[in-house]
Amino acid sequence: MARLNTIADGMCALKNAADGGKSSVIVEPASKLLGAMFRIMQETGYINGFEYIEDGRGGQFRVHLNGRINRCGAITPRYSVRLDELEYWETQYLPGKNFGILILSTSKGVITHEQARREHVGGELLGYVY
Repeated sequence: MARLNTIADGMCALKNAADGGKSSVIVEPASKLLGAMFRIMQETGYINGFEYIEDGRGGQFRVHLNGRINRCGAITPRYSVRLDELEYWETQYLPGKNFGILILSTSKGVITHEQARREHVGGELLGYVY
């Protein structure tokens, strides 16, 4: 199967495993960007943790789920977002105020939309989780 968008494939695998009530899922191929997104999801409590597994073909992540993911996905195309536009994108992708996170790639690294507000930076939308 051709992998066109590793972030979309990874988020889809996470959602499918969460919907199926699984305790862990293998996501491949691994990428630094996907790893940074998983780190954010771990810090915000949506997953228990993840580990990198070297398989000689691009690597994999084993993600340990805790049942808190209702929905997650990649945002394509990767829209550029200014600080004053964050509110609009929250209403587009998140079900309610203060519920869920948008994950952005910024000059300060991969962060949530709340951190972007605190740091006063914009960036590119990568994905969402709630």
